[in-house]
Order: sequence, then C-alpha cells, then structure tokens
Amino acid sequence: MRKIILFIADSLDGYIARKNGKVDWLFTEGEYGFSKFYNTIDTVVMGRKTYDISLELEGKEPFKGKQVFVFTKSKEAESHGRIKFVITEIVEFTKELLKKDGKNIWLVGGGEIVKVFFESNLIDEIVLSIHPIILGDGIPLFLNNSHQTNLELRVHKNFDNGLVQLTYDVVK
Repeated sequence: MRKIILFIADSLDGYIARKNGKVDWLFTEGEYGFSKFYNTIDTVVMGRKTYDISLELEGKEPFKGKQVFVFTKSKEAESHGRIKFVITEIVEFTKELLKKDGKNIWLVGGGEIVKVFFESNLIDEIVLSIHPIILGDGIPLFLNNSHQTNLELRVHKNFDNGLVQLTYDVVK
C-alpha cells in the first residue's frame, strides 16, 4: 500500500524557509539519503508556493521522472505534462490518489499543506533533516496544528557537518 512521506529539511528552530521563501541556508553538498528515497516514490504533492520555489531551484521541469500534483486556489494555473494543478479539495483528492497503484508519495511542503495533511491524518512517515542553524524567523514547518500527532522514531543519523536526520513513523 502507498504511503505519504514528508521528506523535508528545517533549521534547528523549526523553519523550512526564510520569510521570503528562500532556502539558501540549506546544505548543498551531500545528498543525505535523498537518491535512495527518491527511488521509492513516483508521485510528488505540494502547495503552490513550494512549487514556485522549486521552479527557481530546479528550472522548468522540477522533480524529474515523477508525477507532480500542485494544490492551488488559482483557477488560472495551467497543467502541463506530468505537472498537474489541483483546485479540488486536498483531502479527498489525496485519499483517491492513495487508492491508485504506485510507489510512495512525497509530500514536499510547505507549512500550510503540511498542516492540512497532519490534521487529516494522511502522513505515514516523516524524514526530517535538521540543519545546524538557527534562523530566528521564517516559515515554520509546523503551523498551529489542531491535534496531537504521535510519532515513533525508527532511524536517526548524524552527519559530520552537524546535520541530524530523524525518520519517524506516524502512529495511527
């Protein structure tokens, strides 16, 4: 059965980006298990702001080789190729997506969509890479979630540069 995995990085103080959306503070050397993870998925879901940032980072065709669904409120967003803009309700769309055959699904972010997925109990696993930096301000990973989510630590890795990666299963 497919799982939804939140594979994401944040600062020690819990921010996934600066206030302006920039992620210039992320380590660019080393992959921290990303390639192995990327081979376990065939679908990527995210919010529109995160998609726009991915275009800046990766160019016109982000998330190569994967089906991409971008949740947006804009009726002007135009789907093309493997990039589909989704205006329908996030939770119902995602539940239907989970019923389809395929590999796991990567929830990229950002904070608003992560909140919706947590509150709807749709996340199965979290891989969190904590960078050794305190930003002091920015876009938080966890917005004011309305309920408690219990996690079970499965793996923890320390890297020489100070990055810590934690893999949790979401207890359902």
